[in-house]
Amino acid sequence: MTGAVAERSTGRPASLATARAIAFVAENKAHAEAIGRGLADLTGDPEAFAGALRSGLRALSDPDYLEGQRRVAPGIGALLGVRWPLIEAVRRGFRAATLRERTSTWLFVADRLLHEPELESRWFSFGLLERLVLDEPERTWQLVRRAAREAADWITVDSLAHVVGKGILAEPYRWAELEQLVYSPSRWERRLIGSTIATMPFVDRRRGRGPEVADHGLALVAQLIGDTEADVQKALAWALRSLVLVDRAAVTTFCQSEAEKAVATNDGNRAWVIRDTLPKLGPDPAAAIRARLDGIRRRPGAASTSEAATAAERFGQGLLGGPHPEPPLSRAPNERSLGEPDQ
Repeated sequence: MTGAVAERSTGRPASLATARAIAFVAENKAHAEAIGRGLADLTGDPEAFAGALRSGLRALSDPDYLEGQRRVAPGIGALLGVRWPLIEAVRRGFRAATLRERTSTWLFVADRLLHEPELESRWFSFGLLERLVLDEPERTWQLVRRAAREAADWITVDSLAHVVGKGILAEPYRWAELEQLVYSPSRWERRLIGSTIATMPFVDRRRGRGPEVADHGLALVAQLIGDTEADVQKALAWALRSLVLVDRAAVTTFCQSEAEKAVATNDGNRAWVIRDTLPKLGPDPAAAIRARLDGIRRRPGAASTSEAATAAERFGQGLLGGPHPEPPLSRAPNERSLGEPDQ
């Protein structure tokens, strides 16, 4: 998805850009997988691992792709311009070479990669965290929380959502990880809520489509819908479209109810999210909701009307510019923080 969007943004005819992308990936895929296999020998040395990954990714960079990434994610941080399928190829090579290895040293590798300036190394680390969130959940969640706090673009957030979703589905009490983010002053942490819900039905097609996903997911969307940030709105609509796969009736009822609220208050932010969800609903309810929302549009400068924003304002917290308390570490009784010495 990320790559396809970036390709369309380069300004070239889509067919030429796509043909070039396919050729570039095909030409470099074997090299990317070899880079990943080579990293398997360095898991005991995080500094060497980070250096080797950085050098390998630089060899895979594409200036045209870098230009496209900057267009679709303005203000994004340092990048090398590595096409997403090639990052996946590096991950695939690493996974193939480490299938039978213990993951105990990967925490320190992932921790080190999250300090890299270029985002591609951080995105690679999310692949490590997807495994670690099952094998070493307590300490892994410390890294996940830090990655969420430091995220500053939608590509990073939506990639991290896979890790968060997998961790929550493995340990359902981790829904609290999302619940505490509804009051975050960072739009990227609030976006992570919607992105995580949206990816859950695909991270695990059995547990990710259970009734509790719809229950928790809709409750969280209900707290954030009305958010004024476009990045959050897009993720909420994405979440609702995905939840249609879990419980179409519940999502339809939710959209009907929220549409009525939007009509009653002329809430364009709320209406935008519902309107963007409609293509996934049945034609009859979608047409009825669309007609109810006719003429209700987002207004520049309109305040957030979400339940979370209202509650934050009531308690003097504020979603924008308010204090951002450090989340609890939820560590096990005998668990140490990363970097703490043995007793």
